[in-house]
Amino acid sequence: MMSNLRQQCSTILPGNKEDTPAEHFAKMAKWCEENNVHHDVYGEGETIQALEQKVADLLGYEAGLFVMTGTMTQTTALQLVAKQKRNPLVAMHSSSHVYLRERQGYQFQQRFNVLPLGNAYQPWKLDDLKAWPDEIAAVLYELPMREIGGQLPSWEELQAIKAYCAEQDIHLHLDGARLFETGAYYQKDYSEITKGFGSAYVSLYKGVGGMGGSILLGSKEFIELAAMWMKRQGGDVYHRTPYVVSAAMQFDERLAIMPRLYERTQEIYQILQEFPKLAVNPAMPQANMLHLILPYGQEKALELQHKLATEQGIWIGNPQVSYHPKQSYMEWYVGDNLLNLNDEELRVVFTALESHS
Repeated sequence: MMSNLRQQCSTILPGNKEDTPAEHFAKMAKWCEENNVHHDVYGEGETIQALEQKVADLLGYEAGLFVMTGTMTQTTALQLVAKQKRNPLVAMHSSSHVYLRERQGYQFQQRFNVLPLGNAYQPWKLDDLKAWPDEIAAVLYELPMREIGGQLPSWEELQAIKAYCAEQDIHLHLDGARLFETGAYYQKDYSEITKGFGSAYVSLYKGVGGMGGSILLGSKEFIELAAMWMKRQGGDVYHRTPYVVSAAMQFDERLAIMPRLYERTQEIYQILQEFPKLAVNPAMPQANMLHLILPYGQEKALELQHKLATEQGIWIGNPQVSYHPKQSYMEWYVGDNLLNLNDEELRVVFTALESHS
């Protein structure tokens, strides 16, 4: 129902412009012809292995492994660490995808036990990790933290966490679903951001814009072990070609635009100062994403969503329930859509959002 309403809109605010299947497949076919692409066979093939190694080199790892889903990627990686250390304790923020969005699969499958870290609304810090007296096998850090508006720890705090984990022999794993969105804020190479993380996961469909899939990064030994466990879980798809090509053909282009998307986010924050009834989290942009906080509850926000969509063809996003009963919020990923929307059109939307209160 909601997706049908969105598809009827000519102006979509959050996210990137998405081609129709016909458009996307046509681009893939052209790219395959230009690059002499052949199908992989159960993950063996020049194109897929080139992408795996390209991402590994970019992030400073020995090897990479294409995996069909991030859910399979991360729980398997953390389970392998827990198994090797003979210790089931894995620490992570309570907003982590593994903890919040995967139906407690790690628990029902008896993969590991989770220790929640820090305050629910802020990035966790080294003191939060030290607060647990238990011996911990692995720690997950998500950069940026999607569920709290794309927040990031300070560079100094992140380096302190890396150093402590190394000293304590704690495996530090990076949930880098949106890692490529962090470089503009930190002003660091991706390999410098990932340095100190024993393993990492990146998505091939979020910022990259592919059809799906992910890549797990780590040492050659770790990746070889992970590859075997992916097969054991039914992740050994015959041809990965569509997913690999979809990501590979636009990988460089999508990464190149990330600094401009961050600049656009900063511009949006400036415009929002003209609308004092609207709030934003985080207070200052840390990635090209944010939570736009509305001064009324979800029910009223949904009414406005439907009105703008049906009467003006504008899709503002999906209003969510906030912890405050007289507020709601929308997650905005600042992508192609907001980049190409001029400031005056954006002001019209903000005016509608503010006046609805």
